[in-house]
Amino acid sequence: MAEGGGAARRRAPALLEAARARYESLHISDDVFGESGPDSGGNPFYSTSAASRSSSAASSDDEPERPGPARGPGSPAPGAPAAQESEEDEAGAGWSSTLRDRPPPRFEDTGGPTRKMPPSASAMDFFQLFVPDNVLKNMVVQTNLYAKKFQERFGSDGAWADVTLPEMKAFLGYVISTSTSHCESVLSIWSGGFYSNRSLALVMSQARFEKILKYFHVVAFRSSQTTHGLYKVQPFLDSLQSGFDSAFRPSQTQVLHEPLIDEDPVFIATCTERELRKRKKRKFSLWVRQCSSTGFIIQIYVHLKEGGGPDGLDALKNKPQLHSMVARSLCRNAAGKNYIIFTGPSITSLTLFEEFEKQGIYCCGLLSSRKSDCTGLPPSMLSSPATPPARGQHSIRMKGSMSLICWYNKGHFRFLTNAYSPVQQGVIIKRRSGEIPCPLAVEAFAAHLSYICKYDDKYSKYFISHKPNKTWQQVFWFAISIAVNNAYILYKMSDAYHVKRYSRAQFGERLVQELLGLEDTSPSL
Repeated sequence: MAEGGGAARRRAPALLEAARARYESLHISDDVFGESGPDSGGNPFYSTSAASRSSSAASSDDEPERPGPARGPGSPAPGAPAAQESEEDEAGAGWSSTLRDRPPPRFEDTGGPTRKMPPSASAMDFFQLFVPDNVLKNMVVQTNLYAKKFQERFGSDGAWADVTLPEMKAFLGYVISTSTSHCESVLSIWSGGFYSNRSLALVMSQARFEKILKYFHVVAFRSSQTTHGLYKVQPFLDSLQSGFDSAFRPSQTQVLHEPLIDEDPVFIATCTERELRKRKKRKFSLWVRQCSSTGFIIQIYVHLKEGGGPDGLDALKNKPQLHSMVARSLCRNAAGKNYIIFTGPSITSLTLFEEFEKQGIYCCGLLSSRKSDCTGLPPSMLSSPATPPARGQHSIRMKGSMSLICWYNKGHFRFLTNAYSPVQQGVIIKRRSGEIPCPLAVEAFAAHLSYICKYDDKYSKYFISHKPNKTWQQVFWFAISIAVNNAYILYKMSDAYHVKRYSRAQFGERLVQELLGLEDTSPSL
């Protein structure tokens, strides 16, 4: 017995090294998140609590672990429906328990920054890869135009003077400063309280800041041809997207998800349930396509609630076909590049994955009978057996290049993929339980989901705390927050990081100082 235990201990490091070798690109995450904490508890593969399973909608069972006979891929789960009629129906639909090996999609592109920044590059240099001076000058023009038209209609404002480019940069710097100070109001800078900052307050008076805030615009007026509800911020989003595309090439593996953009954890812990519902109510949903090797957000999609129609936000939360619309929008520039896209239950569907495969986009998604569009999938794989199998056991059905996996780990997790071979084996490594066998697709999904959880744990803390009432301004500041996070990721991958090793908070402080035109000083953290 002791000899068997020694063999298992010797085998565990080998399995871990094999897993690391398969996902070498994930090593970049350790560099980008050098000071980040442990993985998020929301990852169902690293936390099997009821809360995590509920949030992922992967399983509603809470069964104790039970031993069972080991079985290989493709063999039916214990207690699974075995009626001849069910098997014939699945075979007629093209699903079979006979598995075929298939090579992974080829990817020869080199991901990472597209330009080499000098070691002397500043935080401002990285930020202006996405928000250059010409964009800021347009904000100056549009803000002054709006102020002029506003005063023509509602009366002259003697305290107003046209804003300048340095003032616009300072204005952005003040608002961005709330991402590191986490104060509820940007006006706290000029107060005498805990969040006051005399060095920043001296650059611009509070009265001047409030005047710019009152008239601030990206697009002053709607044109006769404009019908989009985000017309006041859409040109900025388009420019930002162009900056993301030109500054960075993503790795093969990417994730579609909604980033954590809501509230400061301290606020959530101290507010009442009524306050939380009120603060979380937004009139839009923000989705991203994100490189899972670096955390760089490649593309942003904003879905507005423009009424109670079928395309409203409430419908978006409940109808998988509208989530498919979001996925198509986020992947419109990904065709033909053999990317592998990881998706959550609300997006995963056979129809969408088959559509993407025709475009040269491959997928791996978590399935839920409650949230996913399960059209075309074999019913026997979607129902849980009466007797739970042993931990790590799985069954697989294959249709063409598509594999449907049911894997058990204190609950049933189902996956749909055309990116990974169903006969390739992987392993989930857990601190307490050791290694848990699984198909390679499950290991891949767990590894990349873990990375996105790590991104949310770290970078969601640095979203701008300023909460305007106007929807277009909320979208604008969220987009600015993403731009600053992306700028920091490029900074971490550049030679400049080896000269001054700023943390994310220090990078934000440096950017604020440079936007306000303050002299070069080291961050005080």
